[in-house]
Amino acid sequence: MRVWLWLLGLVVVGGIGVGVYMLKPVTGPARDLTLVGDATRGAYLIRLGDCVSCHTDGRGGGAELAGGEALKTLFGTFYAPNITSDKTAGIGSWTLAQFSNAISNGEGPQGHLYPVFPYENYTLMSDQEVADIYAALMATTPDSKLSKAHDVGFPFNVRLALAGWKNLFFAPKRFAADASHSEQWNRGRYIVEGPGHCVACHSPRNMLGAIEGGKELTGNPAGGVGGKAPPITTEALTKGGYAVESVASVLSDGFTPDSDVLGGAMGEVIADGSSQWTDADRVAVASYLMGVE
Repeated sequence: MRVWLWLLGLVVVGGIGVGVYMLKPVTGPARDLTLVGDATRGAYLIRLGDCVSCHTDGRGGGAELAGGEALKTLFGTFYAPNITSDKTAGIGSWTLAQFSNAISNGEGPQGHLYPVFPYENYTLMSDQEVADIYAALMATTPDSKLSKAHDVGFPFNVRLALAGWKNLFFAPKRFAADASHSEQWNRGRYIVEGPGHCVACHSPRNMLGAIEGGKELTGNPAGGVGGKAPPITTEALTKGGYAVESVASVLSDGFTPDSDVLGGAMGEVIADGSSQWTDADRVAVASYLMGVE
């Protein structure tokens, strides 16, 4: 009897320990919140981060950044929220600290944010960039349209459970350049892994929705936000007839090397995002994906 009591005690203590670990806060390096943001730079970063196509219901005639259409995933249907400067329906009442916490740590005023919002990638941005985006969003025209509530069933609708997901899969940090590669290559890698979050869509996910380590950019055949995504590794792109110039070109106009046109979710990404990047950024992304310095 005494042995069973000891075993039960160990199980209870172990369970408490696991619970404490899984619920502990997950935060990255502290940011400098005294920086003054530049709304013009921030407006470009909004395009670089593909915020417009997700947070705008284009097919429904919604105002820019006033909330997106349905984003269907294996875990339920999500609706990108209104991120205009409206103080009630949007994020106009948010402080820079609250916005930074959402971007950097996946934590909003209402609690943990679902990783369908790619904070795993946005956390790589610099302190100045976060301040710039905040300034740009606070300068948007306010829209009073309330966004729809997520349609997510149990247990995925329990936001506290996201603390465990973060402890298992999320490691917030800032981007660090690789000195063994060129500035252009590093810029491309930063966009792909950071604000452009190409890796978030074009990588396979495990049963809990986390990217499978070591398989980044190898495609997401199971489908995620926006549907299935093809591989965009150097090997896959080369096989598809791409070179640096054609990758940069397709990010601008959507035309593939075989004269097809990219539509669907990628078409929206190009129209609202990458077509409005600088030529230098498109070439940087193309160079990184094609493995060229």
